[in-house]
Amino acid sequence: MEKTQKSFINIFQRYLTIWVALCMVAGVLIGKLLPQIPDFLNRFEYARISIPMAILIWLMIYPMMMKVDFQSIRNIGKNPKGLFVTWVVNWLIKPFSMYGIASLFFMVIFKTFITPELATEYLAGAVLLGAAPCTAMVFVWSTLTKGNPAYTVVQVATNDLIILVAFVPIVKLLLGVSDVEVPMNTLFLSVILFVVIPLVFGIATRIIVTKAKSADYFENTFVHKFDGITTIGLLLTLVLIFSFQGDVILENPLHILLIAVPLVLQTFIIFAIAYIACKMLKLPHDIAAPAGMIGASNFFELAVAVAVALFGTSSPAALATTVGVLTEVPVMLLLCRIANKTKGRFENGKT
Repeated sequence: MEKTQKSFINIFQRYLTIWVALCMVAGVLIGKLLPQIPDFLNRFEYARISIPMAILIWLMIYPMMMKVDFQSIRNIGKNPKGLFVTWVVNWLIKPFSMYGIASLFFMVIFKTFITPELATEYLAGAVLLGAAPCTAMVFVWSTLTKGNPAYTVVQVATNDLIILVAFVPIVKLLLGVSDVEVPMNTLFLSVILFVVIPLVFGIATRIIVTKAKSADYFENTFVHKFDGITTIGLLLTLVLIFSFQGDVILENPLHILLIAVPLVLQTFIIFAIAYIACKMLKLPHDIAAPAGMIGASNFFELAVAVAVALFGTSSPAALATTVGVLTEVPVMLLLCRIANKTKGRFENGKT
């Protein structure tokens, strides 16, 4: 029975890109044909954060958090290079490269197709994505690339602390808007929901099960009971997101393609910078892969929430952040595959 379950999970993850595409289509169709469903779910939100979406993201992260061994976290200080790569790429490079690439495409290359007013708002959405490095989804990418869970938690946790002080100044600087007011309750609640709560529950589960049974039972039996939940949570999250944004996507097919081009290019460039930097610093693959994923992916929950708060639900800026969600999952799955295939080029597979 266990062998059959593992075989099913392996097949499920092998064709994850197809499942992702199907979930995107299902979400758009639900939003178009059954709008009462997203309308009903939209009632359950606080500080512009969808509670149903938060629950699904929690399901994605919880199995990852159970694998965190604080004994390992104690040793991270002995190898801080991965943290430095994460900080430099995410805060000294990524927001500014996003601004530069998005400006080039929206203001110059695509100026025939996009009005200056639209270009400005699309740029604003892109900047919001670039200034918010990934928090929740990176645990999924780390799991798919067999990243070091303890190190990934610290990489993400320190990023969250930096977001609290750097997000607003960077957005103001790049957009040149002196009155930008980022809803801080949205920011703090996102961090609590997407990092703190699943981490606390994951650590508590580890402690309780280890004491009741044994560390061997926890590592080799208990955690495997949750295999596949992360993937299922990801797919259901996509259905929910695209059911919320179905009308917007269907009404702007060409502009979605135009917005996607600089966002995808930025994703590959930032991943390459972080991943290659880790390789040059001789960091192991289970640190390098998550470092690349954190920089490449975005905290789209926050970006979408802030775009809606600042510019409105149907604004071009909100559309740009939604396209960020649309492009991120397929591209990140491709980058996970690239990271897994290049694992042998690193001196060590694990820390």
